[in-house]
Amino acid sequence: MTSRARAHAFNTAADRYAAGRPSYPPALLDRVAQDAGRSLSGARVADIGAGTGIATTLLRDRGARVVAVEPGAAMAARLHALLPDVPVVRGDGNALPLADASHDLLTYAQSWHWSDPARSVPEALRVLRPGGALALWWNTTAFDVPWILAQHRRIAGVCGVEPQSRIRYDDGDAVRRAGLSGLPVTRHQVRWSRTVPLATHLANIGTRSAFLVLPEYGQRAFLREEEARLRELFPDGNVEETYVADLLVATRP
Repeated sequence: MTSRARAHAFNTAADRYAAGRPSYPPALLDRVAQDAGRSLSGARVADIGAGTGIATTLLRDRGARVVAVEPGAAMAARLHALLPDVPVVRGDGNALPLADASHDLLTYAQSWHWSDPARSVPEALRVLRPGGALALWWNTTAFDVPWILAQHRRIAGVCGVEPQSRIRYDDGDAVRRAGLSGLPVTRHQVRWSRTVPLATHLANIGTRSAFLVLPEYGQRAFLREEEARLRELFPDGNVEETYVADLLVATRP
């Protein structure tokens, strides 16, 4: 299955994505503003690969003048229904539908890896004003939590992909792999957690790209088995999920 097919698989699960995906901690948005060198309030921001608007909502609530850029029709429609006051344009990071030097900040929440840095970095620099910032972040797996590590391996197994390494990239490797070498870049990792009903946790699993391209019967069977395991671990039906939000902020000279 191609990465393009996996990227577009999100379009089939917009409702589940909106219901199950985690948001981001306030400390992460604080760090974005600090490293970008300006308040989010009043900033002109484009949230790229906005999905159903999880990060877009946080940016808007901080007072940013935000526009959402999203390639998927169903995801864009869901975002518009949730945030009717936020402009939504169709497009992606490889060819931004935005004017030159028009934005203070571009954000990619869980979406930079779907772009081609050879194209998306020059596009970001084109759209950013001098001194503007490009912020990329991901909620990553807390591998030091035993049940989360075990579940990660089970999901990788059913999806037929290699489990991620428990060793995190150092700052230099993270910058290089993101295609940001040569730019001023800061990196921060913010550990946080949320407690959600078991059904929400299972819905979150069901929105992963490699999982979405499995046959439906395979998805259902795995989620039934996972529900049984988690009911033993969390008999009250509430699951504490732990994440490490990994943030890179690059500044346009």
